[in-house]
Amino acid sequence: MKKILVPVDFDPQSLIALEQSYNLARLLPAEIVLLYVYDPPTGIRSLFSASHDEEILEKLEDELNNLASKVHTETKLTVSTILEKGRVYSKILESADNIEAQFIIMGQHSEPELPGNTAGVMGANSSRVLRSTKCPVITINAKHHFAGCRNILLPLDLTRESRQKVNWGINIARIYGAGIKVVSGIVSNGDTEGIEKLKFLARQVQKIIEKEGIACTAEIIENIENEKALIPTLLNYAEKQGDVDLIMIMTQQEAGLIEFFMGSVAQEFVRLSPVPVMSIVPKQLGFVSIFD
Repeated sequence: MKKILVPVDFDPQSLIALEQSYNLARLLPAEIVLLYVYDPPTGIRSLFSASHDEEILEKLEDELNNLASKVHTETKLTVSTILEKGRVYSKILESADNIEAQFIIMGQHSEPELPGNTAGVMGANSSRVLRSTKCPVITINAKHHFAGCRNILLPLDLTRESRQKVNWGINIARIYGAGIKVVSGIVSNGDTEGIEKLKFLARQVQKIIEKEGIACTAEIIENIENEKALIPTLLNYAEKQGDVDLIMIMTQQEAGLIEFFMGSVAQEFVRLSPVPVMSIVPKQLGFVSIFD
């Protein structure tokens, strides 16, 4: 059975992410694996907490098992648990590798409530997870979302890495029974040749997706003021559509978006998105483009 890794810290935001995993788990089908990472205090604080670690871990194990039982009772899905001790981001990546997870689904901005959870699930850990994971990561903002996926927003540019999203988009759309909305943003720079190439690519991508039996639209947003306005414009477009339930991005090297999709600013994009975001690290070697 396929596996979906859901890091939780019992805060409402991570539980919303957990809820979002149910529909995907049914459709794959997949087992939901709940992960809690206990990050013990360091330095002088560790001298006063070491004796309590065993007690804390026992409490966490009980909480995690109770949550798994509750989810299984409510959804009839297969649910298992992992309790780890160490750095949050490294244990998320390690656990995803160990269980060969197909997806990681993470809530954002979780606040620590239990002892030792000083970092929460997201925060500084998210950018490390997004850059280093081998599987797609779906990040969920702190609100309830549509239970499923009606349409996937596919921001597209002229790079090889960006085009990998087309194959991913087709595969995910098939799982959800969703449509795809291809959108490209053009900064006002007088590059008429680039604009025509982008329009041509958008039309080609639309044809490829429709040939796979998936409903698809393609739209170009022209005359964006500058590169920094590009991502807010795309997010605003997604929100105004009213039926976009997933945005798919590559986490590195999208032309015109490099500064937004690398390092800490990639996390900022994910943080600001009004809908769930699927982040994929592009394959640098061995990828055969559908355009080759």
